[in-house]
Amino acid sequence: MNYQQIIRLLGNITLIIGVSMTASLPWATPLFGETNHFESSGFWGLVGAMAICVLLGLLLIYMGRSSRGQRLMRREAVAVVGLAWVLATVLGAMPYWLSGTGTCYDQSGKPVAMDVFDGLFESASGFSGTGATILTNLEPSDDLNRETLVPRCVLFWRSETHFLGGLGIMVLFVAILGLGTTGKTLMLTEMPGPAQETDHARSQRVAWNFAIIFISLTLLATIILCFLRVSLFDSLCHAFGTIATGGFSTHNNSVEYFNSPAVETVITIFMVIACVNFALLYSVVILQPGRLFRDPEFRVYLAVMGVASLVVVFSLLLTGIYDSTAQAARHGVFQVVSIMTNTGFGTADFNQWNSLSRAALLLLMFVGGCSGSTSCSIKVIRYILLFKTVGIETEKVFHPSVVRPLRLGKKPVDDPTIGKQIILYFALIMLIFVLGWILLIAVEPDSTWLEAGSQPQDHKLLDCASAVSATLNGVGPGLGIVGESENYSHFHGPGKFILTWLMLLGRLEVFALLALLLPRFWRKV
Repeated sequence: MNYQQIIRLLGNITLIIGVSMTASLPWATPLFGETNHFESSGFWGLVGAMAICVLLGLLLIYMGRSSRGQRLMRREAVAVVGLAWVLATVLGAMPYWLSGTGTCYDQSGKPVAMDVFDGLFESASGFSGTGATILTNLEPSDDLNRETLVPRCVLFWRSETHFLGGLGIMVLFVAILGLGTTGKTLMLTEMPGPAQETDHARSQRVAWNFAIIFISLTLLATIILCFLRVSLFDSLCHAFGTIATGGFSTHNNSVEYFNSPAVETVITIFMVIACVNFALLYSVVILQPGRLFRDPEFRVYLAVMGVASLVVVFSLLLTGIYDSTAQAARHGVFQVVSIMTNTGFGTADFNQWNSLSRAALLLLMFVGGCSGSTSCSIKVIRYILLFKTVGIETEKVFHPSVVRPLRLGKKPVDDPTIGKQIILYFALIMLIFVLGWILLIAVEPDSTWLEAGSQPQDHKLLDCASAVSATLNGVGPGLGIVGESENYSHFHGPGKFILTWLMLLGRLEVFALLALLLPRFWRKV
């Protein structure tokens, strides 16, 4: 294991995270932050976090200086990716801690500052694109005698972590520095979904293509939202959350705050686009849209979303949740798209919907978007390959001599082990879900539900299951005490810590983080 090379690359990533915090500083001023005073606590908290990142980054680069020019091997790449996301989670929490960001008010009306678990949870949720939160009040305080819980500049940083995580720390790293074969190895390790090989000479170009499309979509969404009379601050933050499929809002009621069908339609369209394979979006950019519509994953993605929308909308109408078809379609389609794309924005409290609608949304948490997109969860392509693999293996039961290749569309899949890999991944996700569910039930006391005005014997099992599903799959809101109108502030420190790791496991698709826990991973070969 080349430890110096790992340390040097982590130093570069630390510097990138520190420099990116400068974009949040202007929002501490009344001009940008839409406040009536300069938010000194948020400003100096960000400055302190930046200073820590710069000093730590320079120190790590100095410690690993002798590894310059050395080729990065697969094992070191896995270590860099896994450790970089853990490091980003810690560094991303610094602005919360140093600014004194509050989770709620105590009995005297003073903010209760984030503890270690709160900061790590919020940071991991931002970078992983989960959108789960422990913050109870995001709005500026109207009471001059009561401090605002979350400074506007810190609130912007919270949404900016969506941008950095959605773009991908490694993709941003490779786009800026290139790094040849090192860049190729890092990108293939971080990119979600079954990846296509790319020549190392093209890795920086691929990273730039991904980054340009991602940034362009973000800017376009921002401009359209501004045109719809959404403030620049809200437009940027919601564009970050939409294109990164993160779901952090700047308002307690999420997208419902705007009460605008036009705003909801724009966000819905961009959520759908953000979960399409970016390689296919690039084909559209270079005027080859046929590749997009011929892609089997894209067609199944739209079909699942369409069928789920119809089921939820009709279910809402039949049970009388909404009186008009327009209202049922408006909220039903938005929530289906939001949950399936793992964004987590809300226009209605779906926790109050009928059982069929809630069950459909819970199942959609395990679907996700297309591979090579900003979506978390299992991905549509894995379901396609799983069903095809099961079909081939079932046929062998009554035709054992038949040799039938696994095909995606009309092309055979080159990797002969892909079927076993897919089955292993599904099994691993289910195992992690069950273990996370049991652990959360074990460590979270019944008082969590009693304090929330709920009965643990009635709701604890389902609430814990939905919390694990929502964090592991990068959705954010779940059911019960973590529903759309609630948050994760009810959970105690150990519970938040478990959910923090589930968010990172889901974003990195398990293996990059699990490898770090194996002793033989760190041994010399």
